Amino acid sequence: QVQLVESGGGLVQPGESLRLSCAASGRIASIAVMGWFRQAPGKQRELVAQISSGGEILHAESVKGRFTISRDNAKNTVNLQMNSLKAEDTAVYYCNADVRGSSSSNYVQVWGQGTPVTVAS
Repeated sequence: QVQLVESGGGLVQPGESLRLSCAASGRIASIAVMGWFRQAPGKQRELVAQISSGGEILHAESVKGRFTISRDNAKNTVNLQMNSLKAEDTAVYYCNADVRGSSSSNYVQVWGQGTPVTVAS
């Protein structure tokens, strides 16, 4: 069973920074895309950023220039550095990965439990 565990959420003031981390554990053969999604109260879950195993990156327009995604393939981790945070960034942030288990030939999508980020003065 593959699990994703996030950490790093919290309460910050507008303009401050947070760094989210996510670690995948279990019997993992490979991970294709890793990413971060977020869901604000009353809104649909949306993609924040994603990164492929080869380093190709996609950021949502709303976070470009402020958020940076990175990953360590050897450690099966993905991070999200969030700078210049705004009130509208308030949401629960979820780690996501396309994972192939060591006993499987298929990739499945795995989600973390979510970590809350609140930006308020």
